[in-house]
Amino acid sequence: MIYAQAGANDIERLAELRIDYLTEDSGQLSESVAETVRSGVADYLRRCLGQSVFAYTAKDGGNIVACAFLVVTEKPMSPAFITGMTGLVMNVYTKPEHRHMGYARRLMELLMGDAERMGLSAVELKATEAGYGLYAALGFEESGSKYRPTRWVPERYRR
Repeated sequence: MIYAQAGANDIERLAELRIDYLTEDSGQLSESVAETVRSGVADYLRRCLGQSVFAYTAKDGGNIVACAFLVVTEKPMSPAFITGMTGLVMNVYTKPEHRHMGYARRLMELLMGDAERMGLSAVELKATEAGYGLYAALGFEESGSKYRPTRWVPERYRR
């Protein structure tokens, strides 16, 4: 298994893995939604990969079998993020036939090492029940914020 940061040659496959992840997480996507997301993710990665987004891959014979994304954001400094630099982990995904072999753990270790070298104050993620044990073992803790997570969605994007 080869573990590395993704490059431009990996973008199309990473967009496919994003569709695989979303399908598994949310259920079957319509072909039009899947194509819109696939195209949008590929465009996003072409613009941002290696700048504000870092993708980590596990390759078996040249095939990406697992991935993890780190989205880096600069915010106004606060005691919660003293450098102003934070990370958000997204799309930690391993193809079903390659699960429980430690690939996601190794990718997360690479991601966390890079986050530390970049001077990120904190790295956040939203864990599924299946992934929670891994993240807890790696040192992630529930944030226990006094703030409630909320979001607003424009009318045209509401389901």
